[in-house]
Amino acid sequence: MVGFIGLGAMGGRMAANVAKAGFEMICFDVAGTEARAPVGAKIGASVGAVAAAADVIILSLPNGEISASVAEEIIETNQRAVSTIIDTSTIGVAAAKAVHGRLAASELAYMDAPVSGGIAGAAAATIALMFAGPAEDFATLTPILTAMSKKPFHVGEAPGQAQAMKLLNNYLSGLALTATSEAIAFGLTQGLEMATMLEVLNVSSGQNTATSDKFPNRVLSETYDAEFLNTLYLKDISLYVENVGNAGTADTISRNLLPIWQRFTAAEPGADFTRIFPFVRDKR
Repeated sequence: MVGFIGLGAMGGRMAANVAKAGFEMICFDVAGTEARAPVGAKIGASVGAVAAAADVIILSLPNGEISASVAEEIIETNQRAVSTIIDTSTIGVAAAKAVHGRLAASELAYMDAPVSGGIAGAAAATIALMFAGPAEDFATLTPILTAMSKKPFHVGEAPGQAQAMKLLNNYLSGLALTATSEAIAFGLTQGLEMATMLEVLNVSSGQNTATSDKFPNRVLSETYDAEFLNTLYLKDISLYVENVGNAGTADTISRNLLPIWQRFTAAEPGADFTRIFPFVRDKR
């Protein structure tokens, strides 16, 4: 049986795909499980109930502190059935290593497996899933992984390597969105139409995920509905800067990007992250 803990915007959609793939499931979400669980899934009354019933548990949680707390609840479960935890949360390198170590001490396997691709990708199972763990575990778990992601990537053997991959990806994604916001704002002052700029950029060397997706689909329409909050991106870029600092690699650009998102989040807490464009345009 597969357990799923954390049925939010991403987790709920990934859990639904696991259920559609035919896996027997038991789910739990602290914010309410029954309304969020896939059709046909068993409802767990607690983390412990999931750990006592499922041999593999998938986590989709907001941060490292919560992942660590859930790990402790799993460890403390009497007569637990679970042997493997797949953590799809974005928690950072150090947190993944810490949770892995804590679980390993209780003979539980921890797989570092964050995802990227947004809620549309989670619903369509087109998200990128970055897996760090032993190759034999990746092979064994592939049927579950491919239910959530049509092409999971085995990026390394050690916990934290998938977190590093996820953080550098999200850094580049947010950097592209912020830089594109500045560029489009400049173009507007020169009398250029946003639609025209995007058309040119998307066949030119400035093309990126913001020009090809976020601007035409979320900004140009002024819907700002990517359904990824600025608070979540601030967490990601903060984790990236922290981990780059720990690694001692170059951080000039990321350290200048971070305060922009700190100001934006302070001004509009909980806003869709594509609203960085009007924030940048209006020089707030």
